[in-house]
Amino acid sequence: MKIRIKGNSIRYRLSKSEVEEFKQDKYIEEFTDFGNSMFSYVLKVVNQPTVTAFFNGATISIGVPPAIAKEWTDTEMVGFQHEYDLRNGSKLFLLVEKDFVCIDNTFEDQSDNYPNPNGPC
Repeated sequence: MKIRIKGNSIRYRLSKSEVEEFKQDKYIEEFTDFGNSMFSYVLKVVNQPTVTAFFNGATISIGVPPAIAKEWTDTEMVGFQHEYDLRNGSKLFLLVEKDFVCIDNTFEDQSDNYPNPNGPC
């Protein structure tokens, strides 16, 4: 699972096997070890009416309602998004997607990514 954070926007991208793990376990987590502390990011199924996000100082968690999780993992649906208002008047944008093979050159292993609908690399 990959994470991209820019301002008030958080995007997760999951490979085929990660989507399958999430489908089966209703939970997936990735860690980054900084030596003196760990950072993690989580995608989990939650009994809430909309997509949610939480941050506890070391972990970002995105919660997904069961119906959205099922549709995303059982169909060709590429991703889902949600934007909600924060207490300070700003908004937080969340996007969770299946990870496609890059069309441009990249050095990362893409063998477990979804075929890119825009064509081969």
